[in-house]
Amino acid sequence: MRSAHVALLAVGIFSVLSLESLAQQRPSGGTPVGGLTPAQQLAFREGSLTFAKRYTIADGLGPVFNDDACSDCHQNGGGSNRRVSRFGRVDRIGAFDSLAQLGGSLIQSRGIGSITTADGTHEFVGERVPAEATVTAQRRSQPLLGLGFVDAVPDDAWRAIARAEREADPSTAGRVHMVRLTSGGVAVGKFGWKAQVATLMEFAGDALLNELGITNPLFRDESCPQGDCLALDFNPTPAMNDDGRDVEALNDFMTMLASPARGPITDEAIDGEQVFMELGCAHCHTPTLRTGPSAVSALNRVDFHPFSDFLLHDMGPLGDGIVQGQATGREMRTQPLWGLRTANRFMHDGATRTIEDAIRRHGGQAQAARDRFVALDGDRLSHLLAFLRSL
Repeated sequence: MRSAHVALLAVGIFSVLSLESLAQQRPSGGTPVGGLTPAQQLAFREGSLTFAKRYTIADGLGPVFNDDACSDCHQNGGGSNRRVSRFGRVDRIGAFDSLAQLGGSLIQSRGIGSITTADGTHEFVGERVPAEATVTAQRRSQPLLGLGFVDAVPDDAWRAIARAEREADPSTAGRVHMVRLTSGGVAVGKFGWKAQVATLMEFAGDALLNELGITNPLFRDESCPQGDCLALDFNPTPAMNDDGRDVEALNDFMTMLASPARGPITDEAIDGEQVFMELGCAHCHTPTLRTGPSAVSALNRVDFHPFSDFLLHDMGPLGDGIVQGQATGREMRTQPLWGLRTANRFMHDGATRTIEDAIRRHGGQAQAARDRFVALDGDRLSHLLAFLRSL
């Protein structure tokens, strides 16, 4: 929570008029968790407005970027079928190079156009995958719903989950992704397709920079367009674009965003959950996790049901080939299954249109569970799908 806002509310400087003024503005959508205090309600509302904010060149948008509002890719706080591209190169001995000198590994697909300064004119255009790349990958925009629960799980709990999985079955065990924080410390990564981001605060700062081109106290340096850092001499907004308030607002919004609602739980869905367990799907798609202490009452030491262990697993050919931090090209973070019933595209690349085909694409550590799925008879398959479509 933004301590400044909470403190101001506590001494009564913000009045009811502040809440009424915010209520008249158009929020991004998304439902907050229950039991918020008035200060937390205000912080969520402000965060939702920042989430829907359409950044301009004057705000610091770009000079290369993917979109100009968070809500375009994460509609109402959920996900979408919008995709971004990543690339890199694998050398003769199998080492991965993100080709940072050519703008890698993330493509910013749009530019702010022609900018004229005293030194001349430069045309900022969207980046493209360079010819030097040998690996390309598409990644779908992920839902943000319920991530405050995930952020509230202590690092020791993630280590305990990984340890329990190793003890139960080393062949399917995941591993924590230890991520270096911008502050210089390390923490367990939970967010992103490779669990490459450790906290929602850093997730917000990272997205502002890499998706919108908005520099901020956590990520101060502009991305060099296609690796050309000299082009930044023409950047029309070279000073830090956000002083930290937007990062904090987005963190508040994501922290207090409710988890996806569960659909009707029929008898078939109940039977299908048992099939899910028998196949071994729950070895990675952990049904229930528990948060630690939180200032938000709804997140404070509670059970929640994401159906994910948020750990890295070797997915064999399903891996996207991109190396990020400690995550190899074959490893992906277990995707949460909550909210599955509202999706119409699946997997990291969004290339799969049915739940059945998504399961068939599993490989690596998930191969045995996948093979058991393929062998299901009609009734058990029907019940399993009823369960998955209830999530």
